[in-house]
Amino acid sequence: MMNKKKNRSIAPDQILIEDDFWSRIQTLVREIVIPYQEKILNDEIPGVEKSHALANFRIAAGLEEGEFYGMVFQDSDVAKWLEGVAYSLAVHPDAALEERADRVIEIIEKAQCDDGYLNTYFTVKEPEHRWQNLLECHELYCAGHMMEAAAAYYECTGKDRLLQVMRRMADHIDRRFGPGKETGIPGHQEIEIGLLKLYHVTGEERYLRLAEYFLEERGKNPDFFREEAARRDWTHFGMDPEDTYYNQSYDTVYNQKDAVGHSVRAVYMYTAMADLAGIQGNEKLYQACCTLWDSITQKRMYLTAGIGSSGQQECFTKDYDLPNDRIYAETCASIGLIFYAKRMLECDPDGRYADVMERAFFNGTISGMQLDGRRFFYVNPLEVNPGISGEIFGLRHVLPQRPEWYTCACCPPNLVRLLTSLGHYLWDETPDTIYSHMFAGQEAELEKARIKVKSLYPWEGAVSYTVQAKTQQAFRIGIHIPSYIRRMEVRLNREVIDAEDKLDKGYLYLKRIWGEADEIRITFAMPVRRIYANQKLLDDAGKAALMRGPLVYCFEGVDNQDASLQSLSMAREPNAEIYRITEGPLAGMTGIRVDGKALYNRSEALYTEETPEVKDVRLTAIPYFAWSNRGENQMRVWMRQE
Repeated sequence: MMNKKKNRSIAPDQILIEDDFWSRIQTLVREIVIPYQEKILNDEIPGVEKSHALANFRIAAGLEEGEFYGMVFQDSDVAKWLEGVAYSLAVHPDAALEERADRVIEIIEKAQCDDGYLNTYFTVKEPEHRWQNLLECHELYCAGHMMEAAAAYYECTGKDRLLQVMRRMADHIDRRFGPGKETGIPGHQEIEIGLLKLYHVTGEERYLRLAEYFLEERGKNPDFFREEAARRDWTHFGMDPEDTYYNQSYDTVYNQKDAVGHSVRAVYMYTAMADLAGIQGNEKLYQACCTLWDSITQKRMYLTAGIGSSGQQECFTKDYDLPNDRIYAETCASIGLIFYAKRMLECDPDGRYADVMERAFFNGTISGMQLDGRRFFYVNPLEVNPGISGEIFGLRHVLPQRPEWYTCACCPPNLVRLLTSLGHYLWDETPDTIYSHMFAGQEAELEKARIKVKSLYPWEGAVSYTVQAKTQQAFRIGIHIPSYIRRMEVRLNREVIDAEDKLDKGYLYLKRIWGEADEIRITFAMPVRRIYANQKLLDDAGKAALMRGPLVYCFEGVDNQDASLQSLSMAREPNAEIYRITEGPLAGMTGIRVDGKALYNRSEALYTEETPEVKDVRLTAIPYFAWSNRGENQMRVWMRQE
């Protein structure tokens, strides 16, 4: 059951991250990734895949001559980059960066048509085809991303120039689509999230109603895209309008039971559904979200919180079909899963949502970026074999090393906006409770209290909350306790308290009249854990994976050179030990060593009756997010077990 959302929005500048793990990443994004991506968007880095995204806006604005270049949704790369810049400015003011962002916004404003329409592809290349191909052409998708950027830039800087641009675009869309107007739904969901974010910052009910329309209209007529295609004599990608599962238009959002189709489209839609359910207190819509959540997390999600197992159309497939080497697990999909988890937490603070959100943050998202911030994965595999992965049919999408950029570059700027907005995902606040969803060192300026968090997570199990109350009234603090923690010690002002009876759905609740320096200290062991998959997972039967804390671990060839990874196995009693990595790009991280065995062929024959030689070996594993930072080599998460 859920209650109508009563959360007070946590502004980006209310949270200042001061954490050994996350501060390094946020600093990297601020100092390296944002400027690097800005140069790419301006085509200023030789030898890197051309973007031309900012040039498209300048051409549409009449500021330079040229032709549109790139994907039909190229505008969205600029939008996501701007959103990431906004969140970065909120916690780390940078006058020069803000000035450059303002200039980009000025160009976007000039590219807007008189009627409010904004899309460089159709303005520059095919103005006669506006709004004729919702299935393929991403007009609503690009609008949604730019709405998100506009809301963020207004929240973070107080400047409303882009907000006014996107309000005009939202009004243009509202004049065209809706009850009593033209029927329409997006081929790629995202406009729903954008409209709801506009609603959150402006309070304009029309934007809420339009988002509701796009969600409620979806699937009412499963033939919508087929009928749309019949009205025109052109296509863009050649997508099949009959494939209603691909874009989740086969039935209404209330009747969809399984996560199907394109994984990013799906979780973006589910995010908007959960947000709308919370705003309206719509129990039926929330239950639909719960059903889809269970479909993903219980049957269609990788250990790393990667989703979308097929490289064909970037899709969910069937229950338990989670191949490790043919995987897709797009970075954007795990990011979308975080969006979805956070909106579900706002509806109902339940640890199952926070567990998945944490898993995705520490594994399936940050694995998409090189530790130096200059290379990115689109696909996040759980097994890689150089010479095969990335080269043969069916595995060409599974690259053993991160490229510098992509023709379709949706993931890199998506990571920027996620990581700079980390503070948004750490807290919620209601009239009677402050919720902490994830351990991270920080200073949080909330309505009822100022809270200083110190954390050694994820390398050690120690976190403390120092609470400085702003009210004389009693209130609760609810701290998410990850489900893997079996035993912990909780101290309140140095006094050990019985935490068992204070746990509810994965949250530790403490209620009192808080003082000026009350301290909650939580300590817990973080042993190495062996994880086993459901035996219905074909690739993982007879295998085990390693986790410690929230981190999934993997084996790389560079650490296990005695034999190829497929010839190794982990001992049933692995005698696990942790160690500190002291050299190279992984310095400061915690690795794991376990006992195992290696098989060696006695013969070079392709097939032989000779039994392989068996040797005892010590296997080494590293955090999954850090793989492929030491050259091209084998990698696997799931290891055979003796």
